[in-house]
Amino acid sequence: MAERIRGDGGRARRNEPAEQPYDDEYDDEYEDEEEEYEPISAAEAAREGLRQIVALTGRDAVGTTSLKSVRDGWLVGVEVIEDHRIPASTDLLGLYEVELDLEGGLLGYRRVRRYQRGKGEVG
Repeated sequence: MAERIRGDGGRARRNEPAEQPYDDEYDDEYEDEEEEYEPISAAEAAREGLRQIVALTGRDAVGTTSLKSVRDGWLVGVEVIEDHRIPASTDLLGLYEVELDLEGGLLGYRRVRRYQRGKGEVG
């Protein structure tokens, strides 16, 4: 069975107790509490962005190319191999931008560029 992908990177909520059977009384106890997550670090955001793109596209990742902190999360640039070719120097690469919230949850992604390996921008 395939592993389920969680947008929170597998982290548990701070206020979430260990697994308990469902109980209406239990809901009332935590109803007024806001769910709190611990914000992820830059390194965790880079890893999570790469992991999400690999899971969503099924393509091989080359690596993280950029990372930018934005007001409500992170923008992560990830380079993937869109089409393996022989020789490898002619592979077709894609640059994806992944948007994560402060807790590492996926907000969206898009392909920014598609280009042949070794024929990237100059400058």
